[in-house]
Amino acid sequence: MDITQFHAAFFEESREGLQAMEAGLLRLESGETDSETINVVFRAAHSIKGGAATFGFRAVSDLTHLLETLLDEARAGRRTLDSAATDALLASVDVLGGLLAVAEHGGEIDAAGLERVRSGLECLLSGEAATTAPDTADAAGDEAPARWHIGFRPEPSLFMTGNDPLRILRELGTHGEVEATCLDDRLPRFNELDPFEAHLAWDLMLPGGVPRAAIDEAFAWVEDQCELSIEAVSQDRKSPVPDAVADAPSGAVAKTRAATETVPSRAANADADSSIRVAVAKVDALINLVGELVITQAMLRQRSESLDPVQNEALLTGLSQLDRNTRDLQEAVMSVRMLPVEFAFSRFPRMVRDLAARLDKKVRLKTQGEATELDKGVIEKIVDPLVHLMRNAIDHGLEMPAERRAAGKDETGTISMSAAHQGGHIIIEVGDDGKGLDRERILRKAAERELPVPENPTDAQVWDLVFHPGFSTADALTDLSGRGVGMDVVKSNIVALGGQVEIRSAKGVGTTVSIKLPLTLAILDGMSVAVGEEVFILPLNMVVESLQPEAGQVRTIAGDTRVLRVRDEYLPLVNLRKQYKLTDAADAATPIAVVVESNGRRLALEVDELLGQQQVVVKNLETNYRRIPGISGATILGDGRVALIVDAGGINTAPVPLAVAA
Repeated sequence: MDITQFHAAFFEESREGLQAMEAGLLRLESGETDSETINVVFRAAHSIKGGAATFGFRAVSDLTHLLETLLDEARAGRRTLDSAATDALLASVDVLGGLLAVAEHGGEIDAAGLERVRSGLECLLSGEAATTAPDTADAAGDEAPARWHIGFRPEPSLFMTGNDPLRILRELGTHGEVEATCLDDRLPRFNELDPFEAHLAWDLMLPGGVPRAAIDEAFAWVEDQCELSIEAVSQDRKSPVPDAVADAPSGAVAKTRAATETVPSRAANADADSSIRVAVAKVDALINLVGELVITQAMLRQRSESLDPVQNEALLTGLSQLDRNTRDLQEAVMSVRMLPVEFAFSRFPRMVRDLAARLDKKVRLKTQGEATELDKGVIEKIVDPLVHLMRNAIDHGLEMPAERRAAGKDETGTISMSAAHQGGHIIIEVGDDGKGLDRERILRKAAERELPVPENPTDAQVWDLVFHPGFSTADALTDLSGRGVGMDVVKSNIVALGGQVEIRSAKGVGTTVSIKLPLTLAILDGMSVAVGEEVFILPLNMVVESLQPEAGQVRTIAGDTRVLRVRDEYLPLVNLRKQYKLTDAADAATPIAVVVESNGRRLALEVDELLGQQQVVVKNLETNYRRIPGISGATILGDGRVALIVDAGGINTAPVPLAVAA
């Protein structure tokens, strides 16, 4: 069998495992030293090790073996994970991510980094810190056990999960001679025997020289699918305390491990068992099909408007029900692509920790609204802007501990991240309780760079200056310094997603950057406008206003360039009919100007008629045809016609041909 077909699933699960390990280690470092957190980190490492060993990724399995050993000592209570151990484990997670990337995509292994983390883990394992607590499984004190006694009773459903007791017994046999007694008290009559259920149990004895970790590893895959007892038999005892195990009736074997360990219950995995992994391409195909269904339903509704409601009562009732069902189906399918914003937030605890250590600052991260759902495509594109905001907040926003103490503040600064729904949008905010923006300093820098500043600007207008490319108030720039470093990237990325960004700040109190985004990129709120026989869609978030210009408001400059005066501002006036070289209409209506704003630029679009507002299903024009300047996509109207979605940021003053059949 070609096992490479399972590589994609392994790498995806391994990446999730690394995220779980990193999150768990950060929780441990913050003081959450509960056994379940350690178990989560251990199980993630163990799963990666098992998969890597299966597929032959030796470097990955060797490193995770060291990680697993260290974590097992902590899990058994023989080691306390102090800051040194946590640093070593987090560094190992980083290197492990690199090894997995090499295994997936090829390339050279970072041998120096790998050797560094291996040496760190081996030093920790060989140090005396590993014996800080007695092993409760060794009841005889410091004396090594003579033998290990194991009571193993699988649940009947064990085979259905792909596990096999014979494999476990063989693995134990590789460590030493196994004395096995088979318990068949649950074996049914032959005519009642179900070959897909596990009926047998075992009473096992192993030499005392076998490491306890090796026994735990053998049962790690089935520990929540069996009744298991592991007990050390001391030198002066030739039989374990539970002598009645071999003769006990079904269910009598206690579900116990060492006193310091916790066996996870099946309920803990309920969420994992109730979900399936589906390729994103399949979800996108499903969304496209539902979009086609919505378009077809809209066409049927439009055709039915001319029917006699008395003669076609049953048909119209059925179409109304179809309308409701289609809308519900669309919402349900769209929710499949929705993911908790926690997928974006989860990478920041580690980033905050590392940046704070690098800058000698004390930082506390608070998150809120992680369960708020957002389209997967939006989440992937919002990460980079959030990284810029986080770096600037820590480096430029928060003061040094001494400076905060002098100002009467807690020396540990707070960075907050929150997400919340607001109508059809999501609001993501990144704030700090630092020194805030310096209004006068920003204005001085803007004057030095000769940036346009309104007379008597409001605070909001001053804060917007930091979005100019390269703008910074820092005297000496580093790869982090300057509130403006990367802020132009933030705004351009947010605007490209159809969103908005604004800053609120108070000197000495802190700064908050608020981002407003659409929930999904697959559906667009738009204004439909008519230009001759064609219909165009203007994204609603870029429409500022619409007006019917008077003759004195339109002027021609430089020969053929027209501008529209809107109050005290002159805006380029673009006729969409000429822009896309559409046929002139003999009875063209009095034109209407729609003022739009995109990428910080305002212009007026000349159209014939405003048709109304509607939600449209966005189709990628570049994938289905080719890239057209000034067009970001297309949609299909209820009557089956194609309507193009205008990209105001891509419109040039010179007309461009448009050759798309409607």
